[in-house]
Amino acid sequence: MKKKIAILGSTGSIGKTLLKIISKDKKNFKVELITAKTNYKKILEQAKLFKIKNIIITDQKSYNIVKTKLKKGKINIYKDFKSLNKIFPKKIDYVMSSIVGIDGLIPTLNIIKYTKKITIANKESIICAWNLINRKLKKSNTEFLPVDSEHFSIWYALKNVNVSNVDKIYLTASGGSLFNVPQKKYKNLQLNQILKHPNWKMGQKITIDSSTMMNKVFEVIEAKKLFNLDYKKLIILIHPKSYLHAIVKFNDGMIKLIAHDTTMEIPIFNTLYSKDSKSLKTKKLNLDNLNNLKLSKVDKNKFPLTKILNSLPNKNSLFETILVSTNDELVKLFLNKEISYTDIQKIMMKFISLKEFQKYKKKQPRSINDILKLNKYVRLKINSKRIYLSK
Repeated sequence: MKKKIAILGSTGSIGKTLLKIISKDKKNFKVELITAKTNYKKILEQAKLFKIKNIIITDQKSYNIVKTKLKKGKINIYKDFKSLNKIFPKKIDYVMSSIVGIDGLIPTLNIIKYTKKITIANKESIICAWNLINRKLKKSNTEFLPVDSEHFSIWYALKNVNVSNVDKIYLTASGGSLFNVPQKKYKNLQLNQILKHPNWKMGQKITIDSSTMMNKVFEVIEAKKLFNLDYKKLIILIHPKSYLHAIVKFNDGMIKLIAHDTTMEIPIFNTLYSKDSKSLKTKKLNLDNLNNLKLSKVDKNKFPLTKILNSLPNKNSLFETILVSTNDELVKLFLNKEISYTDIQKIMMKFISLKEFQKYKKKQPRSINDILKLNKYVRLKINSKRIYLSK
């Protein structure tokens, strides 16, 4: 029997990689649903190629265009996630949630009860709402697997292991596009320099987050929540080649190193076939990379945002939403040329230190509305305060 799957955010890099994997094994999969925001041309191409009956397009203008095109078609098109009960009369086998940003939060939570297994590539959902997601997973008896390369590697290393036996977990970071650029040259940086990641092909937002190391801060927060660890057990190491993704040191002195080529196809493939005996054709072991790992500690003067990890609460809190929203808005302002690259880090540290936001370290999100309301407020506040904060 074919496994039934759904992809939230099918036109992004994660969604396209998953469909590429499925295209090599079509006889064993049936894609029940794919979604997009504005890229209607790509989603229609995907729907035709994989004979998909259901698509969701959340941008009203794009939805209207497709609705007109498909008047006499055989595809059901929806403009939101309110019809999941119609699309899934029974639980499906696998969902990939890869919608970018806070927009992915509600769809991720809503689809959990309709699937036996979910993988979440939407880090904002995990960072802001893990307690809500975890509660829904347990209630729906839905299996969860991490798909980000670092978190999948940690999960892989900890299979059949009690986390109480973990001494330290090291997450590796490439250092991003500016790792070898002196800070004194930051003022004269061109956008294309910042967006040229040495190892990964990523979107603008995540590439900038990689250069400031904020992406790695978020990944540490994710790891803390997913594996129920204290922050003191999680350490970032610079590894320019991005070949080694995680190191786990155990209390008995043993150490596991998890490495794979710089492609998301490997963790995605393994989440899809986690209970099947299936092989993926990959490159030979890269001895040059293994013999030249060049691991080093993070320079906190060059990457000041990593200092945020020193003062985060160990319990789930709304302060994580403040981090996500503030960073998102500042990167957007930078891409719109309203602030400089160095302003991202400078304003971030000042803004999250405001007394009115520090109190959220003691408040847990009780509902999605708590998160969405705070997200909206933070973005408005950033825009009203940024001139003052950048001085």
